[in-house]
Amino acid sequence: MTGHITSGLKEKLSNRTTFLLATALLLSLRIHPAHAAESSVDTAATPSKTRPSKTPTAETEATRVERIIVTAARGNRMYVSSGGNLGILGKKRGIDVPFSVRNYKSSLIENQQAQTLGEVLDNDPTVRTTTGYGNFAQVFQIRGNVLYGDDVSIDGLYGITPRQLVSPQLYDNVQVLNGANGFLFGAAPGGSGVGGNINLEFKHAREKDLTRITGDYTSPGRGGGAVDISRRFGDERQFGFRFNAAGMDGYDAINFEKRDDIALGGAFDWHDEKTRINLDMAYQQQDIYGGRAGILTSGLDGVIKAPRAPSPSHNWSQKWAYSNLKYLFGMMNVEHDFDKHITAYGSFGAQSGNEMGDYSTPTLTNARTGDATIGAMSDAYNFMNESVKAGVRANYTTGPIKHEINAGADAIWQDIDSAYSMNWANTYTGNIYDTKAIKNHIEDYSGGSLKNPGRVGFNKLYSFVLSDTMKFWGDRIALTGGFRFQNILANNYDYGTGNKNASYDQHAFSPVIGLVIHPIKNFALYFNRIQGLQKGDLVGANYVNAGYSFAPYQSTQYEVGAKYDIGRFAVGLAFYQLTRRYGVAEAYGTTGQSIYTIANERAKGMELTFNGDILPGLRYNGGISLIDANTRGGPYNGKTAIGVPNYMINGNLEYDVPFLKGLTVIGRVVSTGKQQVTVSNSMHLPAWTRFDLGARYVFLVDKKPMTARFSVENINNQRYWASAYQGYLTMGEPQTFKFSLSMDL
Repeated sequence: MTGHITSGLKEKLSNRTTFLLATALLLSLRIHPAHAAESSVDTAATPSKTRPSKTPTAETEATRVERIIVTAARGNRMYVSSGGNLGILGKKRGIDVPFSVRNYKSSLIENQQAQTLGEVLDNDPTVRTTTGYGNFAQVFQIRGNVLYGDDVSIDGLYGITPRQLVSPQLYDNVQVLNGANGFLFGAAPGGSGVGGNINLEFKHAREKDLTRITGDYTSPGRGGGAVDISRRFGDERQFGFRFNAAGMDGYDAINFEKRDDIALGGAFDWHDEKTRINLDMAYQQQDIYGGRAGILTSGLDGVIKAPRAPSPSHNWSQKWAYSNLKYLFGMMNVEHDFDKHITAYGSFGAQSGNEMGDYSTPTLTNARTGDATIGAMSDAYNFMNESVKAGVRANYTTGPIKHEINAGADAIWQDIDSAYSMNWANTYTGNIYDTKAIKNHIEDYSGGSLKNPGRVGFNKLYSFVLSDTMKFWGDRIALTGGFRFQNILANNYDYGTGNKNASYDQHAFSPVIGLVIHPIKNFALYFNRIQGLQKGDLVGANYVNAGYSFAPYQSTQYEVGAKYDIGRFAVGLAFYQLTRRYGVAEAYGTTGQSIYTIANERAKGMELTFNGDILPGLRYNGGISLIDANTRGGPYNGKTAIGVPNYMINGNLEYDVPFLKGLTVIGRVVSTGKQQVTVSNSMHLPAWTRFDLGARYVFLVDKKPMTARFSVENINNQRYWASAYQGYLTMGEPQTFKFSLSMDL
């Protein structure tokens, strides 16, 4: 099959990818200024007083070439900062806030040739990526708790991020905030995010013009490209425009799995001395054919030995399984400084999404032989989200105390249309090791019309927030206190009739207290007590307390830590305890009935992170996370939460080879501890470790910098189960080769 793919690669690349590359070249020729041959990199590297004469000597020309290469190589470096967007608190340096936050820059995304958000987060020692409920969506786990794609924010705004898969090429920053964040960002609309937040920031125009063309190849048969154009205009360069387009088509390293994707983004900005306006619009489409889904293990409680992992490239799904995901989304941000003390801001965003899919999920019935029942389900899911936030930040001084007051409000509206059909009376059997095709599957149970999905949900979340950060002792001590009032409204509608069949309307207060102490410059000790917030459950008809509406589930976190940050190098250490509330069914005495009640899951852990320059030319990013997550209450009291690894280790090393300017070699290790598979803890997955290698080389063609990148992920093609979160086994990716070539025009 690989030979067939290689020989027919040109045929397999879709027309839209070819069109994308052609458009990129045309844009670069028509838009780039006439002085492009000097390049913005060259101008930055060679000040006017040292520019070579019209007849440069060999020595000055060699120096000029070296400077271009060194400057271009510096722009390609892996860069991770310890700060970011803290929601209501705004953008802060990591060392100044009582929370753990890291920011992965676009240079890292581009140089690692990341094609999904999960591939970017492979660099983080506190995050693991798994798959959704029977589909191909990426789901993230932070501090033992799930974060759905629905609850990834953009510039602090929920509801406008593509729901299942995110193309990272549109973003300048991918930020990870560890821990509960109900006060900072509010309740996430998808009901997750208790253990942390992921926030994205669109690319905007740079101070220096940019025209970059990239070609990509991923084994055994995916090809594509990207274009990135940035311009500033006006007498004071107050207008900015940034255009990004990226796309890939073809078969990946999993047998008969084909992925086609395209992402388009346009960013406009304007600013003067007091006002800043950004407008961002984007479109993303992801198509997956024959996608390998997770394996459900719900019937294996009590089984001791986990199933052996199949061949890394084996696909146990059916060839007719597919997912088609289309999203149109964007936002507008406005900030205005009334004076040096008061700033007002407002943001509005919206997203329209259309998802269709046909899914084939095995439910394992025999862990030794690999026998399984095969599900078949078709789904249509359309939604319209609108999101808004506004607020004011004020700075003033009372005696020896400096105050930063933050007051704001936000709201999210979600309208959801959906329909489904599945096999119910017809059952199919298969095997995850010896997979046979099911050609004529019958879906005999449905809800709504797949051709015309009806309304099934309407959600409205709104909140008000107030905080004060007080600084003492020459800004060495910062104490933050505040609260958020959150209201959650959720209406459900019947798939068949469209009539409202359930309604939830509850509110809660989420307080916060945080303390930062700087004993010396560049070093901080911190503490926080903060809560997460999720919609409570509305008890169904099968329980003795049917119809009861639980108040929003409030999770409470206590965290202490230390940070050291000198700019080029940063270290963070955190110890935390996070207690999460959730609903659970229990036996109601000896009546044979069940009652729906509350249980807790407590996660205790330690996180140690490093990023920056170890030595000149040697950079490191990574760390270790230890976690102990156990159930408190309910029928499985004291058991370890399923799918939560007891440790996670990441290490990413870059080394600039001194004897060849522009060459950088890269190594990465990702290691994950054992994970429980069943709620009774009878079965667990063994620990696993994956190794990646790569290199990039910056060189000149006609005095323009080009960057060639090559990497091998999972270099020994190790077979392993990557995750067991929520009872789904997710297979690790097979050995994959990536190559790309970029040119700055």
